[in-house]
Amino acid sequence: MTDRTEPDNTVSYILVLYYSRYGATAEMARQVARGVESGGLAARLRTLPPVSTVCEATAESIPDTGAPYANLDDLRDCTGLALGSPTRFGNMAAPVKYFLDGTSGLWLSGALAGKPAGVFTSTSSLHGGQETTLLSMMLPLLHHGMLITGLPYSETDLLRTRTGGTPYGPSHLAGTESNLPVSDEEKRLCHGLGKRLAETATKLARSHD
Repeated sequence: MTDRTEPDNTVSYILVLYYSRYGATAEMARQVARGVESGGLAARLRTLPPVSTVCEATAESIPDTGAPYANLDDLRDCTGLALGSPTRFGNMAAPVKYFLDGTSGLWLSGALAGKPAGVFTSTSSLHGGQETTLLSMMLPLLHHGMLITGLPYSETDLLRTRTGGTPYGPSHLAGTESNLPVSDEEKRLCHGLGKRLAETATKLARSHD
């Protein structure tokens, strides 16, 4: 699977939406997407541009490499959501917050209510706000009425990891130079979140049939 693989518009998909500065969160997103596909649904990878300090619309509408930028249609039409961000002072990064702040129309219509969602993050230090960042991303999703799926301890890597990993969602220890690779345990936890989202979305859809 590549960043630009597109599910058919008629196929249910999990939106894997992320912002990444140095590549670690992007790699986590790819692992989550693989988990989604192993769970039987398509994954739609989308990223977010940096927030401009000068004016609106200074970036190209499509990045040179990697996943396309997200739009509100991607979010409205998804079957479920995996949302990822690096940590910024124990909180989600500004581009993620900026995008979510523009979703009031979806909130008014209830477009996301009842859909499963999960979150993931990356930090430079092990105690650099992983859990608070994950919780910060959950709050607007709860306002949208989404159903938060964390990681149960049946994901046994949670008990053994010496890098990242929380029951609130996958996390990655990137190191002070932001160059540590995503560990095998972290990859499996990302995979586990994606699979859990796909399976949960499928069960919810069947319950409404």
